Amino acid sequence: MPEEQSQTTMAVDELQAIIQRCQILEESDFRGEDFNLFQVAGQKCLEDGYAAQLLEVIQNEKNKLCNPKELFLGLLEQIEQTSGEQVCPTVMLLLQPLQTVLLKLQNKKAYSVGLSLAMIMNQLTPLPVPYTKQQIQEDKLGLCQCCNAVVDFAKPFVNEVVKNMEKSSEYNDMELKEELLKFCMKSLKYPLLTAQLEQLEGIEEHPFRHFATEIIDILQDIRELMPLVFLHHKGRRSYWENQEFEDIEQKNSADSLACLSYLMFVQHFGINCFPMVFSPSYLLQCNMTHIEVLLKRTEESMLSKGLDLFESCLLRMEDNSLLHQYLEFRDFINVPQDLVKVMTLCPIEHLRKKSLNMLQLFIDKFDAEGKYTLFRCLLKTSNHAGVEGYIIQKIKDQIHLSLTKAHDNVWFTGHHLISLLDLVLFLPEGAETDLLQNSDRIMASLNLLRYLVIKDCESDNQTGVWTTLAKIEKNFLKPLHVGLNMSKAHYEAEIKNKRENRREANNSNTVCSLTVSEEKMPAMTTEIQLQVLHSALFTFDLIESVLARVEELIEVKVKAAMDENI
Repeated sequence: MPEEQSQTTMAVDELQAIIQRCQILEESDFRGEDFNLFQVAGQKCLEDGYAAQLLEVIQNEKNKLCNPKELFLGLLEQIEQTSGEQVCPTVMLLLQPLQTVLLKLQNKKAYSVGLSLAMIMNQLTPLPVPYTKQQIQEDKLGLCQCCNAVVDFAKPFVNEVVKNMEKSSEYNDMELKEELLKFCMKSLKYPLLTAQLEQLEGIEEHPFRHFATEIIDILQDIRELMPLVFLHHKGRRSYWENQEFEDIEQKNSADSLACLSYLMFVQHFGINCFPMVFSPSYLLQCNMTHIEVLLKRTEESMLSKGLDLFESCLLRMEDNSLLHQYLEFRDFINVPQDLVKVMTLCPIEHLRKKSLNMLQLFIDKFDAEGKYTLFRCLLKTSNHAGVEGYIIQKIKDQIHLSLTKAHDNVWFTGHHLISLLDLVLFLPEGAETDLLQNSDRIMASLNLLRYLVIKDCESDNQTGVWTTLAKIEKNFLKPLHVGLNMSKAHYEAEIKNKRENRREANNSNTVCSLTVSEEKMPAMTTEIQLQVLHSALFTFDLIESVLARVEELIEVKVKAAMDENI
């Protein structure tokens, strides 16, 4: 007999011998030491690669042990001791015997089911979730297959809860239901929150979409799907038996609930049981907490889910239909601020672009007062010249609509607009303001002022710009003149200095550093530094030309008004 076959026979025979000896013992005579011997022998089979033989021995009807509890703990220990690439194969191997043992348990079944599911999910959670199409198809570690096997493992216990609820409308045995709910919440956070859940061409049955469907079905079967969807909005409903779990769940469920909303409102899992009686604005309100949770993350999979959920809610609404009172809710202010952070800080281009699109869509949905309030908020909080320039352009668009429509819009004309212009037509640090860093904002402000001067005659003064012209000149135009002169002089001196240094060194490839807008630039050649400095001068010239045009228009309009009065 070959040596390998001999070892196989020895390992399995040893396990079989221990089981046969246990079979003849009365339950009262069965001791912990007996199970320890069984566990050691079983572990030896797993370590030596004879898992199939071990499974055959365990599943043999003749080999029932007298104490399911001891076998249960032994199987859990086998799962707990595995790690890395062996996690999924070991879990899948032991799920069926573990399920068989749990179904035989009478006492503390709910606790044991919950312990099993928690142990399994804790072992799976460190594994990376396949994200690309290729990774999902390869399923290198077996995670996709394993997650769906765990759902099959849980189904008999779900059915038990369903049957008990059907027997009595006042189903009071909450323990097993609570453990299944914990499992679903964990599954929503991992792997579903991280997983790619869009339909993928060439994959007939997407494993994570299948897993998501199963999790939603469990929640629906145990009658917890709708309570969870509206959980955060209706206030906490104390239906947990375990107070300690309730406290933990409140702190850690935010990711899970956000994922659930994404599954329902973007991917439409379980949407068939969703009551279609809620207004789009109410659904947006319900989802803003989840959108905020997702937009505060940095991972692509979660950020994209947040943006998709936001888009799904906004597209249900008519433009100008969202009442300004919604901005009294904290989430309605936080989310646009989070969008700004994604727009300006996220390294992923398509997410930056989508964030900008979502900000525009969000603005479009508000009524006039809502737009006005949102503009004020973003001008005060964005701290980014590009974003401020964008908002100023949107203000200009609203003013244009107000001036060209038959009915007046009080929020973008008159004293309300003057208050808004105080935030727009000024330099944050007066003449000392870094004009290069703030060029986007300054150009947008000048273009807005030019539009107001051209469009609004002094005699009409619908916008109020002519009333506040003295303040605009003091806070914006005059400091801008001084700032431009200072900046141009500084940069021209820098150019002169660089040219002299280049001649002295007689080497145009000398590498040195340059500071622009208080930020030290990467080391570069003198030629490249000169290009940067000339580019800055071009920006100042552009600002100066628009400023000159605005002042010329003001002078012409003022002179014309004076001539009329004469």
